Amino acid sequence: MLAVFLLIPFLLIRFPLLSHFGKNALSRAAYFAPVQGKEKIAYMIYQLSNLALFITSFLLEIKFDFSVYFYAGVAIYLLGLALCAISMRDFARPDENGMNTKGFYRYSRNPMYVAYLVCFLGIAFLTKSMIFILILVMFQTAAHWCLEKFGKSYQEYQDRVRRYI
Repeated sequence: MLAVFLLIPFLLIRFPLLSHFGKNALSRAAYFAPVQGKEKIAYMIYQLSNLALFITSFLLEIKFDFSVYFYAGVAIYLLGLALCAISMRDFARPDENGMNTKGFYRYSRNPMYVAYLVCFLGIAFLTKSMIFILILVMFQTAAHWCLEKFGKSYQEYQDRVRRYI
């Protein structure tokens, strides 16, 4: 079975489920703050690595060898899907300023990126692909956000809450 089939539940959570949780949530999730300077490079790396993760999943097969990697991959992947669904729910419920500080956002400023990492790491284990892991590292490293949108309140949030976990 091709790894691309594992993206179907992920995409269903990422788009229709997010839309179900909040009418503006999908457009908020798609928003990228304007980038400048070196941020443009990070943004391009992020977009290219995102595309590479999807393209590579069309080329990789899941190894149903029932090894430790297989069972670890299934567990990690399912955990990633659960984290993704919960972080989408929490994202769809911002406070009156438009910031997310409740649910998983109490512990991580980027729970969606954590969920993506966990989900895609599960796929990497299931496919036993080092290339997929390298692309995933590039994707995770390039993911960023812009402080300008929320200013001082976001800076205070950054001081209280860890970036990922």
